[in-house]
Parts: sequence; C-alpha cells; structure tokens
Amino acid sequence: MASQDWFDKDFYTVLGVSKDVGEAELKKVYRKLARTYHPDSNPGDQAAEAKFKEISEAYSVLSDPEQRKEYDELRAMGSGARFTAGGSGAGGFEDVFSRFSRGGGGNPDFDDIFSMFNASTGGGPRGGFGGYGGGFGGPQKGADVRARTTIDFTTAAKGETISLRGEDGKPFKVKIPAGVGDGQKIRLRGRGRPSANGGENGDIVVEVSVRPHRVFTRDGRNLRLTVPVTFTEAVLGATIEVPTLEGEPVRLRVAPGTPSGRILRVKGRGIATAKGTGDLLAELEIAVPTHLSDAQREALERFRDLESGENPRAGLFH
Repeated sequence: MASQDWFDKDFYTVLGVSKDVGEAELKKVYRKLARTYHPDSNPGDQAAEAKFKEISEAYSVLSDPEQRKEYDELRAMGSGARFTAGGSGAGGFEDVFSRFSRGGGGNPDFDDIFSMFNASTGGGPRGGFGGYGGGFGGPQKGADVRARTTIDFTTAAKGETISLRGEDGKPFKVKIPAGVGDGQKIRLRGRGRPSANGGENGDIVVEVSVRPHRVFTRDGRNLRLTVPVTFTEAVLGATIEVPTLEGEPVRLRVAPGTPSGRILRVKGRGIATAKGTGDLLAELEIAVPTHLSDAQREALERFRDLESGENPRAGLFH
C-alpha cells in the first residue's frame, strides 16, 4: 500500500539516478550518499541528518521491486490517482482502473485498487464503495498500517525491541530480529486497521533502513572489511589484529608473500541469524607509504637494485 506523499516526492531525483537504474548501481549510489550525509560524519548538522533520512526513504522504496513498481505506476498517474472520501470526480477512477487492468482483458485487480483507497482515506472498507461492504466476495481484510525506521548497523546485526509510531499516529513496539537487512520489511499480523465488514484486521508493516558502518559491510550473513597491511608485513609475513563487530579483535596470520586483495576468513564472526551465522572476511590491502625518510628511501633503492628484474606486467601482453 503506497503512501500518499509518494506523489510529491521524486525518489530518483533525491538519489540522482535515472528511472531505469539497476539494482547494483542504485546500491552503489545510496552507499556513497549515505556515507556523505551519515549523522556520525556530520554531528549536529540537522540539514545533513534530514538529507540522510530523505535518501534512506528513497532507497527503501526503490530497492524493493514491489514498492518500486507501485511507486512508478502511482507517479505515472499523477493527480488522477488522488481521491477524497467524497469521491471528487470520475477522472481518478478511470485512471486507476486503466492502470490496474491485467493483461488485455481489462479485468481490474480490485485488491490493488482498494488498497489505494485505503491509503487515501485512512483505512476505509476494502469490500465496497462508500461504506457498502461485502460486494466482492464477503468480508475484506482491514488496511495495513505502514511505518519506517532507520537503525544503526550494530542494532541491525544484534537485534533490539524498539518503539515506533505508525502512519496512523498510534505507538507500538516491534522486535527487530538479529540480522535484519537494509530495506527488509517486518510484518506484525493483525495489528493494523480493523475491517469495516467483519474481516481480519490488517497488519503493521515496518520498513527498515540500516545506516552504513564505517568499517564493515554485509555480504549476506558474512561481514566484510578492508584491512591495510604494510609492504614489509605482506612480504615477510606478520600476525595482525583485526576488529570484529562484537568489539574484541581477532589475530590473523599474514603469510609471507601475501598479495594485495587476498581475503582471510574468520569462521563464525559474521552476522548471526535464525538461519545460521556467517564469517568475517578480511580483505588485505597493501598500504603504500606517502612520506619516506632519507634512510627509508635509500633502503628501498638498494632493494630495487637487488630485485630479479622480473616484469610483473609481462603476462598482460601475451
């Protein structure tokens, strides 16, 4: 069920993407914007916080195929899809029925149509017009209540019970399960609006946005991070410490001759969910020094003179 204010918001413009943007590019753009406007990066900046909420809402809708389809269709209808409880003009009805006709047969999807009426009128009956229920197959389920929340990365990983308010203004509590993902929906069955004609109550549907972490990213149930190592650590080998989401670091062995880009896996230190626990994936990246002392430069020049002369790019030309 769409929110009425979708008509007034251009989520594609908010994210600066085209209407045919793919899933991968959409995620890439969102992560870049989220890092820029994240409250942790802009303490006390209310404008940045408002922008972060705006881009989180836009990504939450566009990253969900079902919501994106509904959003595109509703935006395409424009003002023709705006209704009032009294029914202001027939043009809107024509647009709705033409939009939700299935195939070439012209049979409207009544469930989609009535969900739109509920969004506009605050939960009127889904079973008929103007309060006359039961006209399309008996009692209809009550309308769903939508709510959105943005939580930090650690809360999403570990889970927590939080208090929210739905679009109807009523407070409720929801348990965020451990391992919830960005854009995921949590459905509280039977806690939405009551049916107008004896059917089941609607649900509360909570859409979750997760703030990016400054160190970790998610790959399914796995956690990923990039770990810088020095040139000598990579060449000669070393034991290094790597942070974990729990806070306690783990020690990893870097083998002599380790190339940049190698991934070291720590079993069981990823995201714990009801379906299992992922791993921690540490991708090594050789840190190149930008400032050298005279002694360091001389040592590297001596090393260069002792190199075998093998060209590491030779394979690119054959």
